[in-house]
Amino acid sequence: MAIQKQYLSDYEAILSHRYDNGADYWTTPDKRLIKGSPFSTLDSVLYLLELGMEPNEPLLKECADLIFSAWREDGSFKLYPQGSIYPCQTAHAADVLCHMGYVYDVRLQKTFQHLLDIQYADGGWRCNKFSFGRGPETEYSNPFPTLTVLSAFRFSEYLNKEPALNRAVEFLLEHWTIRKPIGPCHYGIGTLFMQVEYPFRNYNLFIYVYILSFYNRAKEDNRFLEALKMLESKMVDGQIVVERNVPKLAKFSFCKKGEPSALATIRFHEILKNLGR
Repeated sequence: MAIQKQYLSDYEAILSHRYDNGADYWTTPDKRLIKGSPFSTLDSVLYLLELGMEPNEPLLKECADLIFSAWREDGSFKLYPQGSIYPCQTAHAADVLCHMGYVYDVRLQKTFQHLLDIQYADGGWRCNKFSFGRGPETEYSNPFPTLTVLSAFRFSEYLNKEPALNRAVEFLLEHWTIRKPIGPCHYGIGTLFMQVEYPFRNYNLFIYVYILSFYNRAKEDNRFLEALKMLESKMVDGQIVVERNVPKLAKFSFCKKGEPSALATIRFHEILKNLGR
């Protein structure tokens, strides 16, 4: 385990929620892998990785097996035992497994092709679920699931080689201009978006700039550079300050609201590295 001493209390706090949903590895007896946020299976794995836990630790290997148990032959992931399979669920599962080092697993390779096959006409990914009703805005893809797809693909050999991903990048850059809530789930760019959230959980300025910084299509685009400038303007003494978090993570030392985060700042330096700065 490579978790630094100052984060051991955070590690122990995450583990304390391990059975909250009724089964091991933060899940339910019927394997609802995104149930119980902010301590679902997929959430908790990402927190542990962010704290420095090695993917080959037995705990994370068991979690990977659990996530792969939701994989289907067409490449999608069924994260709930009942109901429809949505692109956002497949994107989230694939992204977590890529973070864990499984990008070249044959199952994930099939998932990448599945995601390319179901890409929507505007370049993003769209779930046919209309919780807010239907309107002109719901004809767009969902920005955050699209960003999550790009997060998964950045680990792969498709990065900066697949034209379809450039279309997804352009869709997200265009949202910086549109700003208004779009997609069936109404993702907008407003006051909440502009608040720096860490760890990466929701659609916000920090994760938007971070993921897009891996894509050459975005790096010199004025819309991306405006977003980067906005992020930089919020830094204090060269550090990322967490502006928003969910209450259940409020006491975690690595992501305290209103305070600089060393781990978040490491992510910011990755942005600069991606831009050759």
